[in-house]
Order: sequence, then C-alpha cells, then structure tokens
Amino acid sequence: MCMMIKNKYIDPFTDFGFKHIFGNVENKGLLISFLNDLLDIEDKIVDITYRNLEKLGLNIIDRRAVFDVYCTDERGNNFIVELQRSKQKYFIDRSIYYTSFPIQEQSKKGDWDYRLEKVYFVGILEFKMDDNNSDDYLTKVQLMNTKSNEVFYDKLTYYYIEMPKFTKEEKELSSHLEYWMWYLNNLSKIQEIPEKLKQDKVIKKAFDVAEFLALSKDKQFAYQSDLKAKLDYFNAMSYAKEEAEKEGLRKGKEEGKEEKAIEIAKNLLLAKVDIETIVKSTSLSIDEIRELE
Repeated sequence: MCMMIKNKYIDPFTDFGFKHIFGNVENKGLLISFLNDLLDIEDKIVDITYRNLEKLGLNIIDRRAVFDVYCTDERGNNFIVELQRSKQKYFIDRSIYYTSFPIQEQSKKGDWDYRLEKVYFVGILEFKMDDNNSDDYLTKVQLMNTKSNEVFYDKLTYYYIEMPKFTKEEKELSSHLEYWMWYLNNLSKIQEIPEKLKQDKVIKKAFDVAEFLALSKDKQFAYQSDLKAKLDYFNAMSYAKEEAEKEGLRKGKEEGKEEKAIEIAKNLLLAKVDIETIVKSTSLSIDEIRELE
C-alpha cells in the first residue's frame, strides 16, 4: 500500500503521528514542554520516563488498558496523555478508569501508609464533549468540596482539551500553550512554519520532527497505513451518517403520509361517509378506521 502524501507534515491526530511527536524518547522535550504549559503545577517537570503503555487489571479477567502515552516525572508524578478522535458515549468514564491503573501500581507489600503520588490525565479530543455554548477549549477537573467549593483532593486531576473549540488565528496567539494548540490544529494543513512560531526553538523542533520526508522509509509506510485507516474510518462514519439521515427522511415522509391519511379519515367519519369508501380514499385498513370511530 502506498498513498500519495501531499502534506509536508504528518497528521498529529493519527496514532502514529501523535506517538511519534509526544511518545518518542528522542523527542521527550516536546512532551515536557507541552505538559509544563498545560498543567497547573508549581514545580515544573524537568525529566520524564516513559512507562509500559499496556496495563492489566488486578486479575486475569479484568480488562486491560492501552494508553497512548504514559510517563512519570522525576518526582514520581504520573501522566496519561490520550488522543481521542471520535466522540464516545463513555469517554469520561474511560478516562476515570484509566487513572485507576497508576493508582493501583503504587500499592506496596507489607507496611504501607497509603500515600499516593499525583496522577494527571490529559485528553486531547478532536470533538466537542457536549452541546453547551461554552467557548472554553480547556476543562480542568478535580475532586471538590461542594460546600466550600475548594479542592478536596489535589492528587488526581483531569484535563480535557476540546480542539474544535480552539479557533484562534496565528496573530491572536498569546501564550506558549496556545502555540501548541495552533500547532496541533494546523500541522497537517500547512506547508510552511509561520514566522511567529519559527522563532520558538521548541515549537520549531516540533515542526521539524513532524516532517513526513524526514521519516525513515519504514516510518513513512507506518504513517501511511495509519492515515489510510483514519480516512477509511471517517469515510465509513460519514456514509453511515448519510444513510441514517436518508432513512430518517424516508420514515418521516411515511409517518407524515400516515398522519395525513388519519386526518382525512377522521373528517370523512364526521361526514358520515361509509367505511369502505374511507378505506379506498386513505389506504388505511378497516380495523384502523374502526379504531378512529
């Protein structure tokens, strides 16, 4: 399989693209920069260690979890970074479930006082989580005391980034985090790095890392396969949606015809027209007309 890749940069919303940029040991400085910009932490991350992406439950019948990126910093804080391309009914539930794994891993044999290191979940979403009118693309969630409105437990934090809500143009960018947001939203659409972002060494490196032609032949093939899978998925979803809409219109027309026939039948009954004539006029059955009587 060989696709004609016209774009200069890879798509970060493919599994390959996302992991190549943020899940690669050689490029871990990019993930460190992104997390430091995103997370509200006083002590900035200096170094990270990538962890095994596959986690199993407590016993053989428990479901496993396969993370996109899972790492720990020098203080033992845990970070799960997930890319979600399509809307899922229970995505929030899944994110909560995923954070249970780094919590379980911290248990110790023998005497243990149950002290836990912090766990952060970052969800980068290629869709809007809900239909509210909020323009905020970033949602931060922690356990709160509902009476005092204060943080009850600060060692478990969730960040949900709704990429469709980030609509700023290059000239409007005012923070390094916004540089990253623009980068993710526009990487696969542009041919040249905007001058404003080219001046930033970290962002410039992120562009360089994402050049398709800079990949080895094997990685180019892997990316092409992944991109094709993404395009096939979205084409299938678009077709299914189109067919569902057609079916909905067809059913709507049929229901409309039936409602009209019932209305006509009622008027004919009021006019004392015989049932056989009403059947011929409306195509309703004798039983349906008798129910109307």
